[in-house]
Order: sequence, then structure tokens, then C-alpha cells
Amino acid sequence: MNVEPNNKPTVIKVGGSTLEDTGTTFQDIATRAKNGEQIVVVHGGGPEASQWLKKMDIESRFENGLRVTDEKVLPVVTAVYAGLINKRLVEALNNEGVQAVGLSGLDGEIITSNINNQALGYVGEPNQVNPKLLRTLFESGYTPVISPISFAITNGQRKTVNVNADSIASILAIALEAKKLLFLTDTDGVSDSNQERIPIISEDASLDLIANGIISGGMIPKVQACLAVVREGVQAQIVDGQRAGVLLNLADQGTSFEIKSG
Repeated sequence: MNVEPNNKPTVIKVGGSTLEDTGTTFQDIATRAKNGEQIVVVHGGGPEASQWLKKMDIESRFENGLRVTDEKVLPVVTAVYAGLINKRLVEALNNEGVQAVGLSGLDGEIITSNINNQALGYVGEPNQVNPKLLRTLFESGYTPVISPISFAITNGQRKTVNVNADSIASILAIALEAKKLLFLTDTDGVSDSNQERIPIISEDASLDLIANGIISGGMIPKVQACLAVVREGVQAQIVDGQRAGVLLNLADQGTSFEIKSG
């Protein structure tokens, strides 16, 4: 594999379901970075957050796939996402020779969010990116690793919020004018009603599959994120992150997205 250096980064989202079995993800990211590619890693970690909440006798509740984040839940998910998981990924990348830097949307005020649904508590929807810190890190040869914690401004004060990591990956890809957004999941892309992988899918076909319940659960925000970035000229692909070498050989892997009808 030979990656040509350019000023358009690749955003790679590592899903919570794949964090325990990442295949060759870290080695693959290291190979791409060492070939001069600018990479932003975004991660989730919902299953591990649920485990820690359970240990602390705090109930996990979800509405439309989003974790209800009250005053008891917020410090736990912040510690798990921005602390335990984030630093674990930084350590793994550093061990592969990548100069990784762990951040959240709070750091350098990278990602601003709105609280759109009060019933969800401290859950934000990202609406603005300040890419200055990320570009500074790129210029110095560092690879940012972003956790799904951001901030919202309420009553003139900045308040930490929990944010869907797929949404963070999407808004970062658009703001950075990335060449590609990659979602690493535990499935081989989007499947049709016969459970057959769809190599390339249009926006209309994606929305039909969502409406008919074929695309469901956690795949919905991933597909929506892919469509959002493709509309802005960014390539998007969902692949099996547990497959060895997938990041080094993306051809004929997973599902890619296009906007045209059909």
C-alpha cells in the first residue's frame, strides 16, 4: 500500500462494539500515518460505559438509540470515554509508532453542541467545529484521537455533554474537508432484505431501507452520518473493523455511499 501525502485528512470512527476486537486496526492506522496521511480517530464506547454504570448501580436508559445522560450518568460516561477508552487507544497507537494525542470536543473548544432534547439530559448535538487545534496537530505530525464528549453553552456557561460519536465523526469530516469518512463496525457494511452486502448504495435506497426497518438500531446514525458527508463531497464507507488489514485494502469492502438516485 502507498498513501500519498495531502492536506485532506481521513476520519476513522472506531465503534464501541469493535473496541474489544479491533483486528489490525492500530497497525493499519500506523501504516497509513507513516505513509504521510493525516488521520483523525473518533471513538465510541457505549458498551463499556454501560458496564461501569452497572457496577455503580446506575441504570442505563436509552431513547431513540441515545443514552439518557443525567447528573449521575454524565461523570461516569465522561470518565469512561475521555479517560479510560481514549487513553487506551492512544497507548495502542503509540505502541505502533504513531504520535497520538487524546482529546475530547471540550479541548480547545473543538466541538460545540446544542442540547436539543431536554428529556435526554446532558446530551448534545454537534453543530460547530473549530479545527484550529487539529490542524496544528497535523502540521506537527500528531494523530488526534477524539472522544464523544463535547460542550454546550447554557445560560452563558459551558457545560459538558455526551454526544453520539457517529455525529462527531460526521461533523469533523465535513469541517476538515476530509477526503473520506470510514466507519469501523462489527458488520460487513449495509445489507439488503436478503442479508446480502450492498457494495454501493444511493441516498434514496438508504432512506428506503431505513423506512422499511432493514437498516435499524445503531446502523441508522452511521448511515445518516455517511449521507451527510457525501452531500458535502466527502467519500464515506462502512467496513468490518474486525477484518485484518481492512484499512489497507478498502476496495470491494463494506458499503460505500453515493447521492444520486437509484
